[in-house]
Amino acid sequence: MNRIFASRLLPLMATGLVLVALFAAAGAGYENFLSARVVLNLFKDRAFLGVVAVGMTFVILSGGIDLSVGAVMAFTTVFLAKVIGGLGWSAPVAMLAAVGIGVGFGMFQGWVIHFFRIPAFLVTLAGMFLARGMAFVVSPRSVEIRSAFYDDLGERGLPLGEGLLLTVGPLMYLVVVAAGMVVAHGTRFGRNVYALGGNEASAALMGLPVGATRVGVYGVCGGCAALGGVISTLALSSGDPTRGTGLELDAIAAAVIGGTVLTGGRGWVFGTFLGVLILGTIKTILDFDGSLDPAWLRIASGGLLLGFILLQKLIARQSVS
Repeated sequence: MNRIFASRLLPLMATGLVLVALFAAAGAGYENFLSARVVLNLFKDRAFLGVVAVGMTFVILSGGIDLSVGAVMAFTTVFLAKVIGGLGWSAPVAMLAAVGIGVGFGMFQGWVIHFFRIPAFLVTLAGMFLARGMAFVVSPRSVEIRSAFYDDLGERGLPLGEGLLLTVGPLMYLVVVAAGMVVAHGTRFGRNVYALGGNEASAALMGLPVGATRVGVYGVCGGCAALGGVISTLALSSGDPTRGTGLELDAIAAAVIGGTVLTGGRGWVFGTFLGVLILGTIKTILDFDGSLDPAWLRIASGGLLLGFILLQKLIARQSVS
């Protein structure tokens, strides 16, 4: 039992070591990299990705995948811009409605996947095209959000001293991570998700609600994607139908780098949190350097992703033997 637990903890430890090594190397190479402001900006810039990645982690843990999250996020941003600016909705009501739409869209995808036995890749690929198309129907171009509520909310947050402020977006991200950890590791729903991803047939034989769990998992992911869109509008005060392009791949990468196994049943929400920080740290290093091509972000992310997949495969072989 201890050996199995250690094998499952090893990817998480590797993720933490990579993050520490990146920060140490960047701190030695670039002045002020380890300052509180840089760390705070790292949270601000990656808050929307982090929230989406938490939802993606639940889907992967269940043995599925969701390619629609970037498109759902884009739809959320233009939906908010239109209903707040064009229809005069209250901003809080519009945000709740947007998250509700995301949850409903995700649950519908989960229902189709489960009851029609269609691969998640195909269903969520169709969902990606549908949500992105609807985003362009709502608004074919970027729309500014003019709202006193947005302006006021942008100035609020948690004071950290020395003129630093942890704004609402990063705070929401941290709350989502904490809630995700509690749900995944401390509730019946979380245990059902792990069981579903580990072996669906065994989960069904044990009498676990396989269908409800799968529908719920995709609902969580859709809600997180919509909430990521809300956080994006808080940061940029605009809606854009092209926003979130490729975000689904970044979310998958963050989860896998964080130790979540793509075949399901094994992983950690906290690991995804570390994975998001790793991707953000690489981006920050490129910004500090200034001379490196932005393509190196993709190259480094791809290299890390491949490395962690190989590590997971090696651990799986050793645990079997």
